[in-house]
Amino acid sequence: MSLSILAEKSTALGPYMRSILRIVAAFMFMQAGSMKLFAFPAGMPPDGGTAHFPSQIWIGGVLEFFGGALLLVGLFTRPVAFILSGMMAVAYFQFHQPQGFWTILNGGMDAVLLCFVWLYFSAAGAGPWSLDALFRKGPRPAVTN
Repeated sequence: MSLSILAEKSTALGPYMRSILRIVAAFMFMQAGSMKLFAFPAGMPPDGGTAHFPSQIWIGGVLEFFGGALLLVGLFTRPVAFILSGMMAVAYFQFHQPQGFWTILNGGMDAVLLCFVWLYFSAAGAGPWSLDALFRKGPRPAVTN
């Protein structure tokens, strides 16, 4: 297989891989919210409980769970992803960065990574496997093989 054919196949698969990244990242993100709101699949440390209404942690759980659900199905992806990117930036600078500069040491690697993943989706959109694409008006792009 020549490099040009491989490049063509990779280019054609790019939008679908974007959708897969969005779905997987949103599913993992929702778990953080479900832990804070519903103690599922486990409760919050140290006692296994849930966040207290209307604490900042509870608000974060609402954004993680319900914002993650919207991203999972790809509905209102750009504005929701932008809001969640900002939320993760706040989470990093409020909770992790004061513990030191290096993300591997301050526990903020997930927050920084998700901040930039959601920022990417706020610019790139949800991809073809999304409700945003389903509801979009106008002609659909042709799929090339």
